[in-house]
Amino acid sequence: MKKSTVWSLVVSVLFLLSYGCATQDYVNKQVSPLADRIGTLEERVSSLEARIAEQPSASGLQEMKQEADQAKALAEEAMKTAKECCGENAGAAQRAEEAAKRAETAAAKAEKAFELQQKK
Repeated sequence: MKKSTVWSLVVSVLFLLSYGCATQDYVNKQVSPLADRIGTLEERVSSLEARIAEQPSASGLQEMKQEADQAKALAEEAMKTAKECCGENAGAAQRAEEAAKRAETAAAKAEKAFELQQKK
């Protein structure tokens, strides 16, 4: 009797142990989608790290801002100089017009004087 009880106990234990074991195909089916998702996530992390590495640092941004401010100051100075030059040019043009008018008046007077000399 003892042998049959021991055998039935051994068979029961083996049956329970064999029934609880997972086959390699089952494990592969369960792990494969997870491995794919992990691979996809690793690719995304790599691409994000590359994009972060391409971005300028905070000090780089500060330098770019300073350069932009300097360029703005130079542009404002150039605009001011251009306006001053335009003002000077406008004044010179006005003086030239006045000189031309005086020359025309003098030419008209000279012509009248010449005609009067001719009539005498």
